[in-house]
Amino acid sequence: MVNGEALATDATTLDSLCRELGFADAKIATALNGAFVPKTERITVSLTDGDAVEILSPRQGG
Repeated sequence: MVNGEALATDATTLDSLCRELGFADAKIATALNGAFVPKTERITVSLTDGDAVEILSPRQGG
């Protein structure tokens, strides 16, 4: 699940999933199963079937 939607992927890490979805160079925040994952840890965080991933990008405005 990514942002509440089912997604089939071959990604094995959170970093590879972000790259697959086009967020390689984007400034984003990520969470796995409700826990914040800093950018520096995404490459070591493994994904398994049933994981819930949230990817958030900052918004501007006011």
